[in-house]
Amino acid sequence: MVPLNDQQRRFLEENHSAAMITMARDGTPKVARVGAALIDGRVWSSATRDRLRTKRLRRDPRSVLYVHSATPAWLAIEATVTILDGPEAPENNLRLFRVMQGKSTGPLQWFGGELDEGAFREAMVQEQRLIFQFEVHHAYGLI
Repeated sequence: MVPLNDQQRRFLEENHSAAMITMARDGTPKVARVGAALIDGRVWSSATRDRLRTKRLRRDPRSVLYVHSATPAWLAIEATVTILDGPEAPENNLRLFRVMQGKSTGPLQWFGGELDEGAFREAMVQEQRLIFQFEVHHAYGLI
């Protein structure tokens, strides 16, 4: 794993909009819009067990994460993804969405409504949400 430099970490702390590229079985790159954030110095994103990108990552864990801002600034992260889908997944999602929404306490936005912590955790269980943790091999961009 390659550590991110201070400038890259600051960019990730301020920007959470991203595109994630995974590889189809035939080698075709596939892209999906995602949110991402730094949690304990690691890059995380959320998904569900039944998403195609989850299935592709279980077969081939290589990915590129393209994080962007409203300005021309961007950061690309070439990585290997570890899927965190154990019993801690609801709590990990709570931590991730608190960072992405900038709310250390209180209810979180979820599909047009607000959920308290208990209801949010339950939604994570019902949706079978998990975390993608990116092990950075190379990071570069215009920041």
